[in-house]
Amino acid sequence: MFQRIGKAAYKANLDNTIALCEILGNPQNKFRSVHIAGTNGKGSVSYFIASVLQSSGLKVGLYTSPHLKDFRERIKVNGEKITKKHVTDFVDDYKEKFNKLMPSFFEYTFGMAIKYFSDQKVDIAIMETGMGGRLDSTNVVNSIVTVITNIGFDHTQFLGDTLQKIAIEKAGIIKPGIPIVIGQTQKETKHQFIDRANSNGSQIYFADRNYVVSDCFTNFNNSPKLVLDIKSIKNKKVTSIVSDLTGLYQKKNIITAFQTIEVLKKSGFAITEQNIKDGFSSVVSRTGITGRWQIINKRPLTICDTGHNVDGLKEIFYQISKTPYQKLHFVVGMVNDKEIDKILDLFPKNAEYYFCKAKIPRALDQDELKRKARQHKLPGNSYISVSEAYANAVSNADAEDLIFIGGSTFVVAEVL
Repeated sequence: MFQRIGKAAYKANLDNTIALCEILGNPQNKFRSVHIAGTNGKGSVSYFIASVLQSSGLKVGLYTSPHLKDFRERIKVNGEKITKKHVTDFVDDYKEKFNKLMPSFFEYTFGMAIKYFSDQKVDIAIMETGMGGRLDSTNVVNSIVTVITNIGFDHTQFLGDTLQKIAIEKAGIIKPGIPIVIGQTQKETKHQFIDRANSNGSQIYFADRNYVVSDCFTNFNNSPKLVLDIKSIKNKKVTSIVSDLTGLYQKKNIITAFQTIEVLKKSGFAITEQNIKDGFSSVVSRTGITGRWQIINKRPLTICDTGHNVDGLKEIFYQISKTPYQKLHFVVGMVNDKEIDKILDLFPKNAEYYFCKAKIPRALDQDELKRKARQHKLPGNSYISVSEAYANAVSNADAEDLIFIGGSTFVVAEVL
């Protein structure tokens, strides 16, 4: 399992996936898909689009990764997780045939998802890539629109060590004649996308060239909300959006999702402005997304977020800087295959740190993390478990303080 052990579980081709699909009767061809790749935000964009499509009355499959608390979070229909019986029945029915292929965890799960969506007769499925795009298992889906949120440095040992190389891997999801939405225009990568789209005869949309957020803030009343206005650059129309996903960084993801919805409307989907507003306002309650600037306590204000690479953490630290608090407490753990020094460079110096290790083989040792953090002038103690680190942060914090939990998806998962 890549999430747990890393490189040894990665398979860099589609041979297994294609063979696995044939065993299942190619269910991926029996429903339409929105296929989503990118370094950051692809999960949130997937959930936003799913919520809007659900609000328009469609039966929507949603395939995302990784999960936080329950494996079944990866496979949902209209916000409901796949049943335990469907999971165990699928394994019982196919394990002998699959064992000959020796599929990876991700390949197995992808097979389960497409079979489930086919059996459930979904109208459309939102399919998030696991990593990259060109060689990702999801790249066999029947996409009607493809989406690439942005390009940053993550999984460089697999995808390449420059933004251009990473972009080429992500651009591998662009299909002949299928429209492509790019969330963020980046000078280092835009030409890779334009060239790939042109060679495939695919209409390309740069979301941030067509829409801007003219106002954006988080309302911290009883039920926190993100409030923003999306303005069309072309016709100046303003759409006011309220969302129960409250991270300020979501404004980029909302623009990407908004552009994708507009492309789906051009493809014949009946989606009203009210559907869009309803979908954005209730994405958490409609789809069950967790771990994105999630407030788990108010006194002290306690927030967790799964952002774990340089670009994602920059967005998180920006919002922390805009959040009132008396003292900042950081519960942090990381995996051992990240560029730790580049990441630690970003962390605020004016915080108390609680270094910990998640319960996975890939996790970086808490004492090693503490040692590296000291080199970056980040003070704190190490703890043998996430729960112990979190408990110490809670006991040390006053009511007006801020506790932030992050650095790794798996640290957030254990706290939740």
